[in-house]
Amino acid sequence: MNVLLKIENVSGGYHQKNVVNDVSLDINQGDFLGIIGPNGSGKTTLLRLATRVLIPVQGRIYFREENIFKIQLKEFCRNTAFVSQDVAANFSFTALEMALMGRIPYLKRLEFESRKDFEIAEKALSQTDSLGLKEKRIDEMSAGERQRVIIARALAQEPVLLFLDEPTAHLDIGHQIQIMDLLKKLNRDKKLTIVIILHDLNLAGEYCNRICLLDKGRIFKEGPPDDVLTYQNIEAVYNTIVVVSKNPINSKPYVLLVSKEK
Repeated sequence: MNVLLKIENVSGGYHQKNVVNDVSLDINQGDFLGIIGPNGSGKTTLLRLATRVLIPVQGRIYFREENIFKIQLKEFCRNTAFVSQDVAANFSFTALEMALMGRIPYLKRLEFESRKDFEIAEKALSQTDSLGLKEKRIDEMSAGERQRVIIARALAQEPVLLFLDEPTAHLDIGHQIQIMDLLKKLNRDKKLTIVIILHDLNLAGEYCNRICLLDKGRIFKEGPPDDVLTYQNIEAVYNTIVVVSKNPINSKPYVLLVSKEK
């Protein structure tokens, strides 16, 4: 198995307080890895450590066997991209202008975008079914349209590894499936390695080939969805009663909530 990103005994957090503790995780080329866990379990912190936003207190992170902090920032950004959960709409860039921002790691200081950059940006919009929005301003878009454009900006970086922090948050179920289908298609057809934080356990079970369940800043369980999404694991970490069944269409694990009220 070709390890693309290796997280080795990493701890880190904020203001001298660790949120993630002694986490080791291999992300293999071609993975669609879901990171799940309750609020405060360290999911976003782990992604921030893996994307150089935070510096680990201990441990190391390697991209293609090289310490990520020894890779030039522009080079790192040409290979990895990050989509945050907060998609601000208080500015008025067009979709094409947003996608072109993904070309910044390839530009020299004060250099203007070339024809090639425009072609790559438009291709990224096309891949996310957003090319028809290229002249539309982001503050005029629906939440689903904005999320597709933000993903297009990340794709314009031409990464081999894409990190996403809850990209389906605040979307209705139709847009959730649209975004997840898009990511699965990119993973399958473009061989794009994806690491995604999800709150919806059923989306994780449906789309991910591996799941990492975090609890209190540590890995509680990691592996295929069938191994991770068991009622024992979920009840232990989320402190709630669930029934785990099989999706009748594809036999993937499906989590049913059980009310404690009679």
